[in-house]
Amino acid sequence: MSAPKIQTCPVCGVKIMTGVVGGDRVMFSAGPPGTRARLWARVCQYVEKAGCINPQGGAQAPAKADFYRPDAPQ
Repeated sequence: MSAPKIQTCPVCGVKIMTGVVGGDRVMFSAGPPGTRARLWARVCQYVEKAGCINPQGGAQAPAKADFYRPDAPQ
C-alpha cells in the first residue's frame, strides 16, 4: 500500500489526506477529522468557486449526525 498523500484546497485551505484505510480524511481546523461528505455539507456547497478539490462531496456517504455547532460556547 502506498503512503497517504495530503492535498490542500486552494479555495478554503482545508487539508485532505488521501490513500488511508477507510477513505479520505479531512483535517478540519477544529475538532476531529471528518469525511469529504461532511466537508461538502459544511463548506463546499456554499462556496462554489473554481478550484475546489471537493465539488461533489466525494463518494463517502454523509454522517447521520453531525455534531458541528458553530454557535456553541468555546
